[in-house]
Amino acid sequence: MHLAPSILTADFARLEAELEAAFEAGIRWLHLDIMDGRFVPNLSFGPMVVKSISPLAKRHGAVVDAHLMIEEPERYIEAFAAAGCDYISFHIEATHHAHRAVQMIHGLGCKAGVAFNPATPLSSIEELLPDLDLVVLMSVNPGYGGQRFIPSSVDKIARLRQLCVARGCPDRLIQVDGGVNTSNLPAVRDAGANVVVVGSAVYNPNQSVADAVAGLQAALG
Repeated sequence: MHLAPSILTADFARLEAELEAAFEAGIRWLHLDIMDGRFVPNLSFGPMVVKSISPLAKRHGAVVDAHLMIEEPERYIEAFAAAGCDYISFHIEATHHAHRAVQMIHGLGCKAGVAFNPATPLSSIEELLPDLDLVVLMSVNPGYGGQRFIPSSVDKIARLRQLCVARGCPDRLIQVDGGVNTSNLPAVRDAGANVVVVGSAVYNPNQSVADAVAGLQAALG
């Protein structure tokens, strides 16, 4: 399982040091939450910040994963690909042309993911599953860090894994985003997730990044 820290909860005044601490702790997947103030209430950052982070991630062999929480994501896919992203995910609720967006991401040499909100049914992404590299299952309502995990998400993860098997892609990467910590991480893994986004579970004032990552790894056994 990949632990993917979201830099949204990191200290941006010392972002390079925060990232280096994660890499030193063994992290090899970065999750970048891109918010537009329309699809979700908050604003975060754009391609310029991603471009500044990407070389550091590449030096450590880390994946750069952009989660586009933006309306009409097609407008910005090219910019994020040029900024150095390995994975680009967009929300199924944010576009009328999801298959076209997936083709666009692949055409730019990146791996494509689709995210969906807690109330969005699995059927909304079923037809896309064979064409995807990653599915992002939101276990909180997107837009804010530090939210509590929605317990019913565990069952939804298991059903998504079963759907992947039924659609002929049993090894599809399932990423779970929102509220994952040491207490629910084993259940998320056992339900079928391969990647978990961890924000405040890694970047928080109560412990070092190294200790936080070690605690998460210990929870995985």
